[in-house]
Amino acid sequence: MFDVAIIGGGPGGYVAAERAGAAGLKVVLFEKKSLGGVCLNEGCIPTKTLLYSAKVYNYAVQGDHYGVYVQNPEYKYSEIVERKDKVVKKLVAGVKAKMKAHKVQVVAEHAEIQGRSAEGITINAGGESYVARNLLICTGSEAFVPPIPGLKEAGDVIVTNREILSLKEQPKELVVIGGGVIGMEFAAFYNSLGIKVTVVEMLPKILGPMDDEISAMLQKIYAKRGIEFCLRCKVTGIEGNTVVYEDPDGKVCRVSGDKILVSVGRRAQLDGFGLEKLGVAYVENKAGKPVGIKVDEKMRTNIPNVYAAGDVTGFSMLAHTASREGEVAINNILGKKDRMRYDAIPGVVYTNPEVAGVGITEEQAKASGKEYEVIKLPMVYSGRFVAENEGGDGLCKLIVGKKYHEVLGVHMLGNPCSEIIAAGCIAIETEMTAEQLQEVVFPHPTVAEIIKETVFTVK
Repeated sequence: MFDVAIIGGGPGGYVAAERAGAAGLKVVLFEKKSLGGVCLNEGCIPTKTLLYSAKVYNYAVQGDHYGVYVQNPEYKYSEIVERKDKVVKKLVAGVKAKMKAHKVQVVAEHAEIQGRSAEGITINAGGESYVARNLLICTGSEAFVPPIPGLKEAGDVIVTNREILSLKEQPKELVVIGGGVIGMEFAAFYNSLGIKVTVVEMLPKILGPMDDEISAMLQKIYAKRGIEFCLRCKVTGIEGNTVVYEDPDGKVCRVSGDKILVSVGRRAQLDGFGLEKLGVAYVENKAGKPVGIKVDEKMRTNIPNVYAAGDVTGFSMLAHTASREGEVAINNILGKKDRMRYDAIPGVVYTNPEVAGVGITEEQAKASGKEYEVIKLPMVYSGRFVAENEGGDGLCKLIVGKKYHEVLGVHMLGNPCSEIIAAGCIAIETEMTAEQLQEVVFPHPTVAEIIKETVFTVK
């Protein structure tokens, strides 16, 4: 008998297993693939490893901007990929070590729920049965591939985030369907290597729900670097290695590439795990189709002792959200008072320059009818930013309440805002006002000081 059974070894599952094991619970974790889930094996870590190699190459190419001259810089794609694989392997081993250290039993088999009784919840995996008092479902998500005519017939020309990471040779031309976070990161990577990239996006902007002003700035930067953006364009078909789409005027257009990356979003993995045998309730879309497991703020489903965390809830499909949700579930299993809050979940795009944001955007504030102020400063107000980003552009933008000056949102463009945005998360999570944030001492010189400089302009 286990105290907790966890299905899925991604950021939600393995973090929850670690926390539960550290608290003395008897834990079994089921993961049929590699520990770390999509994030570690097919998403966050491998893409950031590739992007960093591209950034180093760009530094070499542009070294003369800093008085450093590199003769005929070049990269070897195969070695970039090899390094990516090495980093992933090392980190997967680290997760395995954590599970062992906290006495978590890892079962490398597909898990299927058999049912629930007075004794507990029964799960079959690899021909064995496991019974647990509590179940945490962390089955994650998978890339959504829309039913575009001709897509299946295109064969290995079509790739998702999984297949593109396994390419042994770089494409000569890449077409990206979808200008969201995943699409833009791969577009940025291949553009940095000198490859022709075209992004086809149905919305009028890239990066979906992120701040409009900042996403427009990033688009302008990459357009100057050669990425072609086809916005407000609906893909109507795939003809071999050619994407057929309608432009905003209804004109039929075509763009070709030897690889076509489909990155139009992800969907929760709900099938094949026996969830129907428990009768868990789902969140449904407008068409009445399930898009995630319904949970409350304690990550509880409608079934006693059954919890869910991560992408399978269909809500905030981010690795760090999944990890926190896993923690909340375990804390409630342990009888601790804890609940999930989503006001301060950061979003980051690891392009060069980076984009980061937390809290509400200006557009969301406007739509809500909330009285607010927008305060912003160019990143060049930070001495450290100017020193490290020759000719670089960037912006720090804060949304604060009109009456009390409470921090509602922080949005940034410029390196290394992925490392800085945590200050905004803390400000929103602790309900700080602009005046309280002004009193925080930031180290000098750092790019993070831009937050203090920006908030100082609040009247």
